[in-house]
Amino acid sequence: PPAPLGPMEFCSDDGFTILVGRNNVQNDRLTLKTARGGDIWFHTKNTPGSHVVVLTQGETPPDRTLEQAAILAAFHSRAAGSVQVPVDYTPVRYVKKPAGAKPGFVIYNTYHTLYVTPAENLAKKLRVK
Repeated sequence: PPAPLGPMEFCSDDGFTILVGRNNVQNDRLTLKTARGGDIWFHTKNTPGSHVVVLTQGETPPDRTLEQAAILAAFHSRAAGSVQVPVDYTPVRYVKKPAGAKPGFVIYNTYHTLYVTPAENLAKKLRVK
C-alpha cells in the first residue's frame, strides 16, 4: 500500500517550516511525534481544524511567522469562511493527549490567542511544492 501522505508543508516568509495536518490521525502524529517541545502548535479555538506546527529549530520565530501559521490554521479549519478567527498557540510541550482520547483530541492550558482572517492566497503562496 502507498505510504500515508505526510502533513502539508508550508514555508513562512521568514523561512520557518510550517506543517499542517490533513486529518485527525495525522494531527496526532504531527503534534505528538513529529513536533519537538520547542516547536509551536496552533489550532483554531473551539472549532474543528488541522493541527499546525511551526518547526523552530530552537529559534524564536518572528511575529510574522506566528501570524502566518495562525492564518493557515484558520484556513484549514471549519472557520475558513469567517473573519477574525481566534487561533490558540503554545509550545508543543504544553499540548497533552488525555488517556483514551480520540485521534486529534488534545488539551492545553498555557497559550496565547491570535485573531486572524483565513487567506487562501497566503496558503497558496507559502505552500512548498
